Amino acid sequence: MSNESQQNEQPVEASLEPAANRLTAKVSLDPAKDTIAGKAALPLPGMVAIGLYMLVLGAVVTFGVVGGHIPRLLLILVPFFVTASFGLLRMFRWAWALTLSAVFLLATYNLWIFFEQREAPGAIQGVLNLVFFLYLVRPDVRSRLR
Repeated sequence: MSNESQQNEQPVEASLEPAANRLTAKVSLDPAKDTIAGKAALPLPGMVAIGLYMLVLGAVVTFGVVGGHIPRLLLILVPFFVTASFGLLRMFRWAWALTLSAVFLLATYNLWIFFEQREAPGAIQGVLNLVFFLYLVRPDVRSRLR
């Protein structure tokens, strides 16, 4: 019986070695080429948050124009906000540039409102847009774009 148990143990050990080799993970160091089951990688959570912010910003401007609180001229910007939002969620480089310019211009406008008119919401929105701008210019965010 001991001979039979030794014979049974050897094939089991031999069959485990190739299985251990098959379980090794291969990780790409280039985040732009990360794929999950053959599909493109998901955007970073910060990019999703900024994309949703741009979509909400477009809705706020639209409702502000309808309510009469915001000048009608700003309604021209709404399609750019919405396009930048959906493009950023799809990780397009042109949408990143559009979002980056929108966030930078909104930051400067809101900070100007704060310094000239001393309104606290201008400071809050300006700092928020500045944080979004600084997040978008990070190298790891730019490397994820296509």
